[in-house]
Amino acid sequence: MDVNAIYVLWLRELKRFFRSKARILGTVIMPVFFLLGLGFGFNSLVKIPGVGNYIQYIVPGIIGMTILFIGVFSGFQVLWDRQFGFLKEIMVTPNSRVSITLGRIAGGATTALVPSMIVLVLSLGVGFAPVLSLEMLWMIPFLVLIGVSFISLGLIISSFVDDPQGFSSIVNFFTFPLLFLSGAIFPMGVFPSSVQYVGYFNPLTYGIDGMRYALTGASAYPPLLDLGAILVASVLLLALAAFTAKR
Repeated sequence: MDVNAIYVLWLRELKRFFRSKARILGTVIMPVFFLLGLGFGFNSLVKIPGVGNYIQYIVPGIIGMTILFIGVFSGFQVLWDRQFGFLKEIMVTPNSRVSITLGRIAGGATTALVPSMIVLVLSLGVGFAPVLSLEMLWMIPFLVLIGVSFISLGLIISSFVDDPQGFSSIVNFFTFPLLFLSGAIFPMGVFPSSVQYVGYFNPLTYGIDGMRYALTGASAYPPLLDLGAILVASVLLLALAAFTAKR
């Protein structure tokens, strides 16, 4: 691996992100709408055993949703780079495809942390009360691993799709089932048992459950199980993204 190549591509992603104020705003608007609409709509109606009111339950899910959408739609950047010739330029360099892939994923995962932190801060204004303890540090690896997993998925999809409209359709086909079958919006227990089994194979299920433990102290699975599952998923998806980049 070429560390310098990874660093340059990481820095490029950060500069592109922070120079576009509209992009930062766009990554926050939809999660905030979900937070306000669902949070205020269900907060007085729904109580989650072991968690409390619905605001306490949904905020970790909204943070996970933010990273999910940013991660998967990061594949758009590959389509733009392909269209304007930048992808060809970096592919003809001596750097390995693994280094190029890692650089993109590192940059995307870092930029995804910014909107997720903004959403967390805004959630405090609607009544979310995180449990202030050392367990909050668990949130960091879960945020990073969710980002790595779904940025890798976005890169995998972009390696097979050339048309931006086709990319959007495929991404929507993946993201909404991943979101609703992860326990982000509603507990998995409200679904039929057959649907719950599908959720067991969803990396986002364990990422959000781990963040819920970090922020509220409540979780459906042991934190180490959550961490192990999302870690395995991120490694597998990253490896597959590196493999498809060789195409």
